[in-house]
Amino acid sequence: MARAEERTTALEIDPADARRLYRVMALIRRFEERTEEQYTRARIGGYCHLAIGEEAAHAGAIDPLREDDYLFASYRDHGTALAVGSPTAAVMAELFGKSTGVAGGYGGSMHLLDVERHFLGGWGIVGGQLPIAVGAALALDYTEADAAVLCQFGEAATNIGAFHEALNLAAIWNLPIVFQCINNLYGMGTSVTQASGEPEQWKRAAAYGMHGERVDGNDVLAVREASGRLLDQARAERRPALLETMTYRIRGHSVADAGKVYRERDEIEQWRSRDPITSFAQRIVEAGLVDESELEEMRQEVEVEVAEAIKEAAAAPAPDPAQLYAHVYGDEARGEQFARMDAGAPFGEREETRSWRT
Repeated sequence: MARAEERTTALEIDPADARRLYRVMALIRRFEERTEEQYTRARIGGYCHLAIGEEAAHAGAIDPLREDDYLFASYRDHGTALAVGSPTAAVMAELFGKSTGVAGGYGGSMHLLDVERHFLGGWGIVGGQLPIAVGAALALDYTEADAAVLCQFGEAATNIGAFHEALNLAAIWNLPIVFQCINNLYGMGTSVTQASGEPEQWKRAAAYGMHGERVDGNDVLAVREASGRLLDQARAERRPALLETMTYRIRGHSVADAGKVYRERDEIEQWRSRDPITSFAQRIVEAGLVDESELEEMRQEVEVEVAEAIKEAAAAPAPDPAQLYAHVYGDEARGEQFARMDAGAPFGEREETRSWRT
């Protein structure tokens, strides 16, 4: 049954794991900072949602995944892709809409994916990934695979029908899935207390006889321990669970949102003081697992890695417009079938207009 658990997160981690977790979080942070910069330079179009401040919730939950496990995420998915190991240059190229991107330039910021690593997408529709993730868990159970699914979503997704249907099916069919609610306290500009009759999302697991718990989402080790334990349980016992990780997005809902109108400055600064990367760095240095020079070296490596990713993305070619329908329709004659639509498409509109005028 659902319960809240206060867990002490002793620093039971070896130096190699400490370095890896720190580097992943540092990479996500710098990637997001430079992404915001590139967006303001009009190199990234469409919607763009940053995970600055949520690095521990992503890195900690994904770290225990095995090669055969599957991962689904919401549209705030840059950190998810980087944490699962997608190449930094390919993730940035996808944001730029280039053919070298993880989705070939077709998806953009909200629709990252990495099939090779079993990351089956960021999903642009709120909660849209939940039923699909349950379907993946059903496939694992049906084939008796020793694997599990991790499904990430925001707290605002718990107020839609897909959330309840997904948890209900996972519970009654005993599916190997962990639902991770990344609770950053706000669904766009509405606080969780204003939008949810029960703002403590972990408690909703009780409605389905499912285990639920809440951990500090800014403590990467607390998230890692809970995620690893629940994923093990899902694989071995076919028991789903709801894990709520409490965190905070320092930036607004998207790059178009300053995030200041509906939040007090003191609130933002209070969460800044609990920065997940800074606090983890302090803990591992004090424990003698790494020294400050190693952290600085990793920060410099990340700086170069992201800078190179931007250069590669800027120089990469755009997708071929002729392949616009390649992944939508299986008909080999799709080119001929949709040729008549070119006149109304951005790639042919000017040409058609020009020929009409002459």
